[in-house]
Amino acid sequence: MQISDKKVVNLIYELEVDGKIADSCDASRPLEFIFGMGYLLPKFEENIAGKSVGDKFDFRLTAAEGYGERDERAVIDLPKHIFMQGDRLAEELLFEGNVIPMMNADGGVMPGTVVKVGDQHVTMDFNHQMAGKDLHFTGEITLVREATEDELKNGLHGERKGCGGNCGGACGEGEDGCCGKCDC
Repeated sequence: MQISDKKVVNLIYELEVDGKIADSCDASRPLEFIFGMGYLLPKFEENIAGKSVGDKFDFRLTAAEGYGERDERAVIDLPKHIFMQGDRLAEELLFEGNVIPMMNADGGVMPGTVVKVGDQHVTMDFNHQMAGKDLHFTGEITLVREATEDELKNGLHGERKGCGGNCGGACGEGEDGCCGKCDC
């Protein structure tokens, strides 16, 4: 069976960035996803489309094809008071390099990395950690099978549960478990 839309795919891989292994998974914990449902980078999926179990892959994605170029406008100073938890500052969160989930103006969650902690402000970087970097993937396809109707509707691990299946995996973000982007 070949990889195509609505197929469950398991694969093992290594991701090399700047000459170092930045991420990997092996046969004991393969990457598992439903192809064509927006779980992975589009160019990643394009490079494995049509492959079968046992096929190996080796490809590179430019920064633009991966997580985009760095955007210095995504590095911002936030007032320190927004990190208050009740009547105290959440100092245990405020150290350089810590990634904190923050909410954007649309109510979505965006991870931000603490760059600097000042007296009045916290400098946060909302660029993806891999922004501006070329990515080199190598690996092997270990499973390809048809997704069940339940998996297509709810996701492999229930991540789309409560959604009509048209949200691109964004379910569960709203008060009632609905993201507002689908037919919950």
